[in-house]
Amino acid sequence: MEEFDTVVVGAGQAGVAASEHLTNLGIEHVVLERARIAERWRTERWDSLVANGPAWHDRFPNAMFQCDDDAFPDKESVAAYFEAYAKQFNAPIRTGVNVTAVTPKDGAFLLETTQGKITARHVIAATGPFQKPAIPPIVPSDAGPLQIHSSAYRNPDQLPEGAVLVVGGGSSGVQIAEELMEARRPVYLSIGPHDRPPRRYRQRDNVWWLGVLGKWNADSPGLGAEHVTIAVSGAHGGRTIDFRRLAHRGITLLGMAKGYQDGIIKFSNDLRNNLNAGDANYLSVLDEADAYIAKHGLDLPTEPHARTIPEDPDCVKTPIHELDLSKAGIGTILWATGFHFDFDWINADTFDDQGRPRHQRGVSEEPGLYFVGLPWQSRRGSSFIWGVWHDAKFIADQIAIQRSYMAYHGSAAIRTPDDT
Repeated sequence: MEEFDTVVVGAGQAGVAASEHLTNLGIEHVVLERARIAERWRTERWDSLVANGPAWHDRFPNAMFQCDDDAFPDKESVAAYFEAYAKQFNAPIRTGVNVTAVTPKDGAFLLETTQGKITARHVIAATGPFQKPAIPPIVPSDAGPLQIHSSAYRNPDQLPEGAVLVVGGGSSGVQIAEELMEARRPVYLSIGPHDRPPRRYRQRDNVWWLGVLGKWNADSPGLGAEHVTIAVSGAHGGRTIDFRRLAHRGITLLGMAKGYQDGIIKFSNDLRNNLNAGDANYLSVLDEADAYIAKHGLDLPTEPHARTIPEDPDCVKTPIHELDLSKAGIGTILWATGFHFDFDWINADTFDDQGRPRHQRGVSEEPGLYFVGLPWQSRRGSSFIWGVWHDAKFIADQIAIQRSYMAYHGSAAIRTPDDT
């Protein structure tokens, strides 16, 4: 049985970052990866996916992407980036090793893997936020149309003939819906509450505004915003998402999917409210940006046209509340509805009743067990490429601190009642 001080589970962006910081601290470790480095970028994303942040920002501090700084790297470039990055410091990554169980035992951990058992004093779960596809139990599996999650979608040719109902108005849902529309598919897009930031405004990208306005450092989503999606995209060189413009180009917008009966899927009467709330969020960012520019005297050109909101399309003026899947010719329902955590392989009492880790900045309630890559692990930027690097450094530092305690062999002075 092999023994390590630390085992990192997962070799995506979180695992590679954790390995770098452990290496810099001289901490013996191994990284176990079920497939290849950055596998989810390689095989669990659609063909045309690009990063949602520009190359100058969505990266680790010690390496640039091999593309223009303002470009949005495609998924193959992102996977290649992490593979090359790991080689820079000879990361001890073992690929093709699946960790099936992690169990606390005698002050350490027993890891069961497809290549044998390992013991470790510390374990970092670096499997990221995109683990188990979440599909709401709305439409029965035998309803007729093909039902797939966005993680299984690759390109329009993969889908059967007919219209496509995309459920989910976040980055994935919007990009896929637009791609299907451009492939001449009839597309219905069901959207819920969302934030809709500008991709760029006054010659600065959204990520820059999030930085200077202090929004990357928010430590929680805010009351009532826990489940609000973010409609932002790097596709087509990076354009601001505008649902009304997509509707004017041919996509039929719908409110949130809420039920199904006898071949008919039902939608909430919330489409207009969702769009208006998204517009309000968009305009609030412009207001904050304008105020920041004025306060700091920056020479950035104005963009009055950015505040133009298109006229409501017909699908908003007369919203559809029920859709007969057969009559609408729906051949596919594509669920762009996010993911659930899947930590069933960790046998420790550090999860809530929904399977979410109980932790503080990635330090779990189980001594020696840590997480990297969780959404909002320490702040808004935690699940982004650049943010995970900083969270991983914090976790590696915590392990180093614990190691320093364990290395202490002195004896404390004991005072007796006779001491003066």
